[in-house]
Amino acid sequence: QVQLVESGGGLVQAGGSLRLSCAASGSIFGISAMGWYRQAPGKQRELAATITSDDNTNYADSVKGRFTISKAKNTVYLQMNSLKPEDTDVYYCMARRFGNDYWGQGTQVTVSS
Repeated sequence: QVQLVESGGGLVQAGGSLRLSCAASGSIFGISAMGWYRQAPGKQRELAATITSDDNTNYADSVKGRFTISKAKNTVYLQMNSLKPEDTDVYYCMARRFGNDYWGQGTQVTVSS
């Protein structure tokens, strides 16, 4: 099992920045990718960004050029700049290990206009 603990969400004005962090613990050997997904009420969870164990990154078109994903040891970060009201969502950390996806509890990001 992989445990994920997220931090860094909050309220920010449009144009501002936030940095999300997600620390993985437990059975971390074999994690092949980590990432961030986001979900609005009543909508499906969608990709924001992912990063593989060999540092390949993937971004949703809606966040390219504004969000940057990175990792250090067992922690993945999401630097979010130029935030827009439409970025308001619950952000979930994900870790993929041997074909299984593990999820954090989610952290709320609210961007006011």
